[in-house]
Amino acid sequence: MMVPVRCFTCGNVVAEHWEAFDERANEGDEDPEKVLDDLGVDRYCCRRMLVSHKDLVDVVSPYQ
Repeated sequence: MMVPVRCFTCGNVVAEHWEAFDERANEGDEDPEKVLDDLGVDRYCCRRMLVSHKDLVDVVSPYQ
């Protein structure tokens, strides 16, 4: 699966937050914004990277 390793814009490592973000966002009970706040992802570019990959992975993953 395509897991983002680094933010394309700033180069920060975002892979360490991916598993927790993916699990909590898949539950559907929590808003992705709140999950990212809890994980300490505060830069807009990194947040955008995780949210956009979440949407992309859900669409592309059936084709693996």
